[in-house]
Amino acid sequence: MGNIIKIVTDSTSDLPKEYAVENDVHIVPLYVNFSDGTYRDGVDILTSQFYPMLEKSKDNLPKTSTPTRDDFISVYKSLLEQGFDVISIHISSGLSGTASVAESAAHEFKERIHIFDSKSISLGIGLQVQEAVEMAKQNFTVDKILNRLQRIRERTEVLFSLDTLEYLEKGGRIGKVSALLGTILNIKPIIRVENGIYVPLDKARNQKQAARKMAEHMKKILGDNLPSKLAVAHGAAGQAAHALKELIEESTGMKISYLQEVGPVIGVHTGPGTLGLAFTY
Repeated sequence: MGNIIKIVTDSTSDLPKEYAVENDVHIVPLYVNFSDGTYRDGVDILTSQFYPMLEKSKDNLPKTSTPTRDDFISVYKSLLEQGFDVISIHISSGLSGTASVAESAAHEFKERIHIFDSKSISLGIGLQVQEAVEMAKQNFTVDKILNRLQRIRERTEVLFSLDTLEYLEKGGRIGKVSALLGTILNIKPIIRVENGIYVPLDKARNQKQAARKMAEHMKKILGDNLPSKLAVAHGAAGQAAHALKELIEESTGMKISYLQEVGPVIGVHTGPGTLGLAFTY
């Protein structure tokens, strides 16, 4: 019997397209608003197009906005009509209003839509989606999947280094990381997502050192635990990301689930030169 639960997420999960298609994960896009128009993340604007556009818009950086209530209603209605229940996993409510809009849309359908705040970003959401997909395929109940996701959420980590704090500051998402502003010149800040918001973790002088420090922090966080899933992300920094992948695989003895370039919405706030590591344990 096919699974009776479908997983929905939003485009900030940065899931590989092939994975989403293969596993029938429904991705609701956020919006990127450039001065020349509005684009649906991953639909009207692809990552390969985004970073060159971002570079050209330095003095007038794009803004991002959540999906609309109707965007969610359309996806939910279609899945419910096919007889599925839905678990909808989204970017941290501490960083975006997306989960709140999804919750509002879910009210249209009583009990069959279940909104889950990942308290994470990018591949941290993606790894939680992967867990939910695996459980749905094994015909776990909605309650069992949600209970398991709550435990996984507590053990999902995202660490990332930035080339500059400029994008995070201008995008209004800097939060506690603002403590680093004005204190670092040619230093790469390393940031951790804690309880759904950004907090400063460390500093590095270059990408190579940032990668090494992220690997060290991962070991400290894990302690005696082994990671269950690993993923590497980057923003227009493919070479550094592959080096981080090799470093992580060598230090853990495990293969990463995937290496992915972060999409436009996350990229607006992090900028080019971003290097990220996500893991669950």
